Amino acid sequence: WLSVHVATAILSYGAFAVSFGLAVMYLIKIRNENSGSESGIIGNLPAARLLDELSYKSITFGFFFLALVIVSGAIWAEQAWGSYWTWDPKETWSLITWLIYGAYLHTRLTYGWRGKRAAILAIIGFIAVMFTFFGVNYFLAGLHSYA
Repeated sequence: WLSVHVATAILSYGAFAVSFGLAVMYLIKIRNENSGSESGIIGNLPAARLLDELSYKSITFGFFFLALVIVSGAIWAEQAWGSYWTWDPKETWSLITWLIYGAYLHTRLTYGWRGKRAAILAIIGFIAVMFTFFGVNYFLAGLHSYA
């Protein structure tokens, strides 16, 4: 289960990194469209609507795989330490990250959030990913403290 856990973590974090990049590009593109200055490299970016849609698809992919990360990690933890869930900081922050992206998907599908609001929520989600990956190791002690 450890190899499934690690492989799905790489897939989910990679998808969230892509969605972060697309969300940042979306915000830059929309800002330049609104100011009427779409020259240079910004002008070569895909349409803002496409950036938003690709970010959504990447988050959907990452959300699914992060769920597998959490489930496979719980199964492996039970085998390794005798408990599925211990509220270890990495477990807790992985759940927080999953909930943030769940909120992104919920607001997009239920309330029609697209564009700037969705991009900002995607960026917040990636900040949580980065804290889960790096911050937990450096600032919080737990079973995942390997830095």
